[in-house]
Amino acid sequence: SEVKIRKVEGKEKFKAWATITFDDSFRIHGLKVIEGKNGPFVAMPSRKLPNGEYIDTAYPLNEELRETIQKEIIEEYGREE
Repeated sequence: SEVKIRKVEGKEKFKAWATITFDDSFRIHGLKVIEGKNGPFVAMPSRKLPNGEYIDTAYPLNEELRETIQKEIIEEYGREE
């Protein structure tokens, strides 16, 4: 996998945009690094519905992949600081 981080300045909790590419065959743009109560976490790409709710537009279907994405993005974000 390859991870690219683009830091965001001037936002309180929103810290960076992330892109992850799996095996040179599938790429996800629009992941967000958010500073939470227990440290940074990764939010999946989402869009706002007309009723004001947000839905994820891409997301892992199992906890193992979610943890892998989170780990790789947070590690790369830490190297960028």
